[in-house]
Amino acid sequence: MKRLFFTLLLSVAITALAGAQNFKCGHINSQELIALMSETDSARMNLQVYQQDLEETMHGMEDEYNTKYTEYQRKNATWTPAVREAKEKDLQDLVQRIQQFQQTAQQDMQRQQQLLMGPIFQKANDAIQKVAKEQALVYVFDTSVGAVIYFDDLLSVDLLPLAKKELGIPAEKVAPTQLPNPTDK
Repeated sequence: MKRLFFTLLLSVAITALAGAQNFKCGHINSQELIALMSETDSARMNLQVYQQDLEETMHGMEDEYNTKYTEYQRKNATWTPAVREAKEKDLQDLVQRIQQFQQTAQQDMQRQQQLLMGPIFQKANDAIQKVAKEQALVYVFDTSVGAVIYFDDLLSVDLLPLAKKELGIPAEKVAPTQLPNPTDK
């Protein structure tokens, strides 16, 4: 009985060691993958248009404030106390509206970014997971977040080329951060 138990334990240990040799890890720079996706270019353009609209509105409000403040400075000595008080109240209300708009605009911009980029992140994540399963990987490290201190290129599978293929991104396409510097000649 002891011999059977020992044989069983030894076979489990050998199987575990053999399985450990098949332990495969992969790595990917998810930010680079996302930057390469055509959907990202479209989302960035939409975000720029959205941001420009917000900025134009903000500049309009600031111009209105500057015009009213300049008029207040020029004419306040000639106004009656009641008119001066009404103009000061108007300026204070305008400052509050500008501050409220700034806060709302920031929140709206964040919501718009999440709305546009969320599906892109999900699509990239789905592609990474599919490729990782096809490659029979146990772990995939994202090198874009800087949490990986070391990985061996020979033992770790770089999923970027595989994920690019999965998403239909041409192999030769590089992220904007990878473009050659024109001063490096």
